[in-house]
Amino acid sequence: GLTQTFLLPDPAFVMDRKDLPLPDGFVEGNTVGINVSPMIIDYEKNQGMALQNYVNLVRHIIKETDMQVALIPHVVWSHNDDRKPLSQLYEMFKDTGRVVMIEDHNAEELKGYIARCRFMIAARTHASIAAYSTCVPTLVVGYSVKAKGIAKDIFGTYENYVLPVQSLAQEDDLKNAFDWIYKNEDLIRTHLQSMMPEYRERA
Repeated sequence: GLTQTFLLPDPAFVMDRKDLPLPDGFVEGNTVGINVSPMIIDYEKNQGMALQNYVNLVRHIIKETDMQVALIPHVVWSHNDDRKPLSQLYEMFKDTGRVVMIEDHNAEELKGYIARCRFMIAARTHASIAAYSTCVPTLVVGYSVKAKGIAKDIFGTYENYVLPVQSLAQEDDLKNAFDWIYKNEDLIRTHLQSMMPEYRERA
């Protein structure tokens, strides 16, 4: 017989969140969450370009806005540990008092931190889902077809919502992509708030 296939949102969209106390320096509703994966560093075309993009982005947020930055690891396996690139960023900026490092937590607890961010910049698909599902405007720095598929599903396009890591050619590419999300913050949040309840129903 014919099997019917249904396209359904990832079940992670309906995962519960658990809100732990926020660390010093994490301002609810005015913090940019940043998740970097070492895989991003592996996929980049130009050596060192990905990390430099993150450095320039954090510098930009500190200089041009009043927002805090939370570095949020999502995967911490020994051979694949988000804390490696994140701690490099932390070391560079910790003296500014504007950057906080979130320790390793389970998925529900991480979702609690991400939900309290004003923006999310996510390398990991599940970090982006945690943000989308709690209506946080999100830029995905992706290398997977899945990242594009989810964004297209939610916004009708992945243009401006997903920055393919392979296309990081200039060291301000990430900063410029974030600026678009920043400028369109209210539109993006309103769109997520209006469509997410029904989208989560489907998941």
